[in-house]
Amino acid sequence: MRRDHRPYYLKRMSLRFREWYVEHFLRPQFTALGNGYTFMKPWYMEIFGWPIELGDFADVICTVDRRVRLTVWSEEKHPKGIHIGDHCLICPGVRISCAKEVTIGNDCMMASDVYITDSDWHSVYDRVEPLSTARPIRIGNNVWIGDGAIICKGVTIGDNSIVGTRAVVNKDVPPNTIAAGNPAVVVSRLDPGKTIRTRADWFADPDELFRQIRQIDRDMLRGNTILGWLRARFFPKPGD
Repeated sequence: MRRDHRPYYLKRMSLRFREWYVEHFLRPQFTALGNGYTFMKPWYMEIFGWPIELGDFADVICTVDRRVRLTVWSEEKHPKGIHIGDHCLICPGVRISCAKEVTIGNDCMMASDVYITDSDWHSVYDRVEPLSTARPIRIGNNVWIGDGAIICKGVTIGDNSIVGTRAVVNKDVPPNTIAAGNPAVVVSRLDPGKTIRTRADWFADPDELFRQIRQIDRDMLRGNTILGWLRARFFPKPGD
């Protein structure tokens, strides 16, 4: 389909069902889940273990072939678990596996298929040992992690930094830098004279933002009918 053929009221019903699903099935699995979230296809999100926290105004995008998985599996009685700050973007296929502690700051963006793990999960010589030494991961504010990147145990990534596509990060990344490669190394530094806009700026006035999004939906779906939507679903034509 090139466009959404649903009538506006039908889309609003689907959005309400999506919110109901999050509140009924996902929120109870979080230690804390903030407000103002957007979950796309939340039935393709998997949460296991405790504690797992997700802040305000999160955007989580799941697809049938790229599930989002947040997992805490620990030998510790009270692990610090996974903490994700406000205004974060989590794209399809992101996996975060925690045996000790994974902390992600505000305004971070995790592109498709990012993998973050604070443990090797097996010893080098004892492959039966369930959990090898785990070391906390700390990701600062406004960090952008590219498609398919891997963040390994013990790593700290500084504020505003960018991790390139398919990078394997096994050492700390300083603030305000760009790291890429396998293993990842700093390849560039951000210009300190340039202003960085963050996702917090995007959500500065959330009520107005959501009002604008609803208006865009109304404009794009204006004139759609239930019969036209059913026809496009079951008897699509070129151009639909």
